[in-house]
Amino acid sequence: MKAQQSGRYRLDLILWLAATASVALALYFALLFAPTERTMGHVQRIFYFHVASAWVAFLAFFVVFVASVLYLATRDLRHDVLAASSAEIGVLFTTLVLTTGPLWAKPVWNTYWTWDPRLTTTLILWLIYIAYLMLRSFVGEDEKAARFAAVFGIVGFADVPIVYLSIRLWRTLHPKPVIGGAEGSGLHPTMLIALLVCLTAFALLYLCLLRLRIRLERVQRQLRRAQLERG
Repeated sequence: MKAQQSGRYRLDLILWLAATASVALALYFALLFAPTERTMGHVQRIFYFHVASAWVAFLAFFVVFVASVLYLATRDLRHDVLAASSAEIGVLFTTLVLTTGPLWAKPVWNTYWTWDPRLTTTLILWLIYIAYLMLRSFVGEDEKAARFAAVFGIVGFADVPIVYLSIRLWRTLHPKPVIGGAEGSGLHPTMLIALLVCLTAFALLYLCLLRLRIRLERVQRQLRRAQLERG
């Protein structure tokens, strides 16, 4: 048992060191290594953090979706712990998306917010998972909350492809896709490297936070069970 805990702490330490180093690298690549964009200037550098946050938020909600399906199939609460933890971190990264987007939009569009399809569907995504977290806290009982939340987590994930496709399906102010977009789209190779470094850093950060949040969730549930048993 002690050896297992020691191995877990060692892995945590390695992951946090890797995440810290990669975040430092991401700052260097986004702020210094990548060239200044010709029309938008330095404000374009927000793009590297904005897009990386969005992709990691999608990953977090995909984990919620898969864990929810597994919970309904097996009724194993470990899957529910994973879903609850990933949803919370997904909301955190979506909040970063909704914060960095307006910071970029103000000097470029001359407004912090517009009801553009990409912005609106992203806001809806954030509200869906806020509601998911509220549902979990209001229902209380672990198994009942897990069942309701699993259904909500599966249905709520439907908004993720809508957000992703919004700039392809509708006329929008939001910049067109730079990866997998139409002919002529794409990033300068140096910018692509900076984006990939930021994406790796944020993915590692997600993994570290997820491990911490899962541990906290388990402790919280043990405490709740102990309180219920004491009556």
